[in-house]
Amino acid sequence: MDNTTTLGRRLGAEYCGTAALLMAIVGSGIMGSQLANGVLALVLMANALATGMALQVFISIWGPVSGGHFNPAVTLVMALRREITSRTAAAYMVVQILGGISGVLIIHAMFDQSLWQISQTSRNGFGQFLSEMVATFGLLTVILFVGRWRAEAVAGAVGGYITAAIWFTASTSFANPAVTVGRALTDGFTGIAPADIGLFITAQIIGAVLASFYFSWQTGSSSRNQAESSPRETL
Repeated sequence: MDNTTTLGRRLGAEYCGTAALLMAIVGSGIMGSQLANGVLALVLMANALATGMALQVFISIWGPVSGGHFNPAVTLVMALRREITSRTAAAYMVVQILGGISGVLIIHAMFDQSLWQISQTSRNGFGQFLSEMVATFGLLTVILFVGRWRAEAVAGAVGGYITAAIWFTASTSFANPAVTVGRALTDGFTGIAPADIGLFITAQIIGAVLASFYFSWQTGSSSRNQAESSPRETL
C-alpha cells in the first residue's frame, strides 16, 4: 500500500472492492440457481469458485491502494495491530458496508429482480456460530501469516482459502460483517435472515480477534511500530 495515497482514494478502493465482492457472491448464487436445475452442490461449487477467483482479482487490483480489506473484521484486526489508525478503520468499515449494499442492489438490477429484498434464509444455532468463528479465524490467519512471509501471495492465498472454506464450513464461510449485512438484502441462495446477522457478526469478530492473538503468539510480535507503519493520510 502506497503511504502517499489519499484517504479518499483508499476509501474509494474499499467501497468498490466490497461492492464487487458482493456482486460476485450474490450474482454467482443467482446464476447458479437458475442453471443448476435444483442441484445445490452445483450452485455451491459455482458460488465458491466465483467468490474465490473474484477475491484474488480484487485484492490484486485494490490491495496496493487500500490494503484490499473489503471486510470490517480485517480492518478491525489491522486497527488493533496499529497498522492503520482508528479514524481510518472507522471510515473503512462505513464504506465497506455501503459498498456491500450497493453491490447487492446492482446485481438485483442486472438480473431484473426487485432491488430491495429481505432474506428468508435462516442461519442460526451453535454450528453456524462456530463455523463463522472458525472461518474468520482462518481467513485472518491466512492474511496475517502469508502477509508476513510472502506478501505477494496474499491475494491467491485468500482466494484459495475462501473457496475451500465455503465448502468445509456449515455456514458457507461468510467471514465478513459487510458481506453478512449485504446478504441479508437478497432473498436467494446466498441470503441470511436479518435476525441471524448478530450471531454471525459476533462470531466473526471473535474469530478475527483470536487470529490476531494467535499470530502475535506465534511470531512474537504484537504490532508494527505506529510511526513506521501508519500510512500518511491526506484528504
